Amino acid sequence: MSAPVPGGARLASPVGLGTALVALFCAVIAADLFALLAGARVHGLMTDVVNEDFDAFTDEDLDRADLLYAASGVAQVAAVLATAVVFLVWFHRVRRNADVFDPSAHRMSAGWAIGGWFVPFANFWLPRRVAGDIWAASTRPGPDGAAPRVSYALVNAWWTAWVCTLVLGRYASRAYDKAEEAEEVRQAAAALFAVDLLDIAAAVLALLFVRKLTRMQHTKATGGQVFEAVPRRGGLHR
Repeated sequence: MSAPVPGGARLASPVGLGTALVALFCAVIAADLFALLAGARVHGLMTDVVNEDFDAFTDEDLDRADLLYAASGVAQVAAVLATAVVFLVWFHRVRRNADVFDPSAHRMSAGWAIGGWFVPFANFWLPRRVAGDIWAASTRPGPDGAAPRVSYALVNAWWTAWVCTLVLGRYASRAYDKAEEAEEVRQAAAALFAVDLLDIAAAVLALLFVRKLTRMQHTKATGGQVFEAVPRRGGLHR
């Protein structure tokens, strides 16, 4: 449900999408935990192979561990893709809302809230720039109407964790795909284990970022900072 404001711009509630994203980020975390367990099994078996402890496992154990690890990768990809689609819709919505809150706060047009993610190399900083502008525009002013004191700590923590996960994940995945010897597989599995831990941290920070920004926009809209509005039948109305 959207609400018109002076000038033709409209506010659209991000609450429903934000709630869906929280659930999806929980699914990402669950998939990462699955991958951690599967990866630990692979690492343990490769350790037995390297140590030539052939009584500790069978060929069936190796096959099952490999299949389980592959299944965990499929679960991770599915969870990430579903989350990415909803996140882009939510991100574009909060960017459009931020235009209503403070049109002068933005260095890039609303289209970059989606397009910025698909520009090679530049996608390492363009979405962060958009996110920072949204965050600033969505921050409520002080009680006396003074300019808000904006902290970007959560935005920076989320973005740093996400970029690190992306870069290190590509390196670890390539190492695992190229690994042939048992020791190479073991080292690559250990690297992927670390990446999965980092991805959990990034997902938690992203979840907190979504919850916080959604709450900031809902509070600012319903608090009369842009127009007099009250929640009714699940939406915002003038």
